[in-house]
Amino acid sequence: MHDFKFKKGELYCEDVRVAEIAEKVGTPFYLYSHHTLVDHLTKIQKAFETLNPLVCFAMKSNSNLAVLKTLADHGAGFDIVSIGELKKVLTIGADPKKIVFASVGKTEEEIRFAIETGILLFNVESVPELEEIDRIAKDMRKKVQVALRVNPDVEAPTHDKITTGTLKKKFGIDLTSTRKILKNRAKYPNVKINGLHIHIGSQIITSAPFINAIKKIAEFIEELKQQGHEMEYLDIGGGLGIIYKDEKPQTAQIFADAILPYLEKTGLKIVMEPGRFICGNAGIFVTKVLYLKDNGVKKFLIVDGGMNDLIRPSLYDAYHEIVPVKETKAQKIKADVVGPICESGDFFAHDRMMPRVKKDDLLAIMSAGAYGFVMSSNYNVRGRVPEVMVKENKFELTKERETFEDLIRGEKIPEFLN
Repeated sequence: MHDFKFKKGELYCEDVRVAEIAEKVGTPFYLYSHHTLVDHLTKIQKAFETLNPLVCFAMKSNSNLAVLKTLADHGAGFDIVSIGELKKVLTIGADPKKIVFASVGKTEEEIRFAIETGILLFNVESVPELEEIDRIAKDMRKKVQVALRVNPDVEAPTHDKITTGTLKKKFGIDLTSTRKILKNRAKYPNVKINGLHIHIGSQIITSAPFINAIKKIAEFIEELKQQGHEMEYLDIGGGLGIIYKDEKPQTAQIFADAILPYLEKTGLKIVMEPGRFICGNAGIFVTKVLYLKDNGVKKFLIVDGGMNDLIRPSLYDAYHEIVPVKETKAQKIKADVVGPICESGDFFAHDRMMPRVKKDDLLAIMSAGAYGFVMSSNYNVRGRVPEVMVKENKFELTKERETFEDLIRGEKIPEFLN
């Protein structure tokens, strides 16, 4: 559920009219609901409360400072994948002992900064990475905690570009190599290998793939115990799906009921990394109609937002519901909803039945809170759009619209061209 509702024919975010925000900040823009963020985080915390897990928000899905502060204030930790993400969560006062660091390509600078910060643990993705962390920790005279990211080789029914749990993908360490690492853990005296991590993909709407992966890792943990390898943490990753169109994803409680028995048997401290589940339906992208074009073959609703602002439809063929901000009884037409970018891939919808909206009408592209602004770019020399948060009957700009000066900051013409 979310807090974007129609009241008297107008779309509201909590108790604020979306059109009022558009009048203040212009279009396009991203809009987040504070209450929805808190509600979705709380649902996970309550569903798993018997295990008291560390819920680390996957901030790659949304790194807006207001979003991060909201979640931290309600007990969340953070799953990070870069030094930039780490610095961002430290900016809002996040507890380093609630931070886990993934990524298949951690640099020396990132590893050193994370060790200095005192994060909870690294999720290690390869033997060379483990060797590098051990080397750097020795140089810094530290001993750091790591969890080995195990690739369980489990297929997940989701888009190929967001499945991560098979050995055809770049993520994680196969079970055979994991056994070798643990057998030879004395080779890494500056790291404490005390956890295992799995993450099989994103936007997964059924329990079965999670159960398969967790059963596999639980059996592996039991095998390790018998060999004298004690673990402290099991990080089960994220991946819970949300409703974009007509999906029927599991609730947090149904998910918990399915996997809690397996997690309880491990006896380990559970870490989990939801991202999309918390923020996906907590945000929308608001754009304005520029033109209705009819070339005799197709109709095109051309809006001022583009694929540089929201790339999911172009990148993943993702479906997002699109609704007029003001309800209308206008005749429906079949049209492509497209932006101004010079790419045929610049679209939000193909052959969508839409009301025949007019120039300057506002459209809300729903379920845009995850992998929206964070994946935006300056393609076609377009400034990235503002972000706004609503809490009850108040709203505030949380990130300003980029100006042309922002876009050329740091650029210069070489002397030899003058």
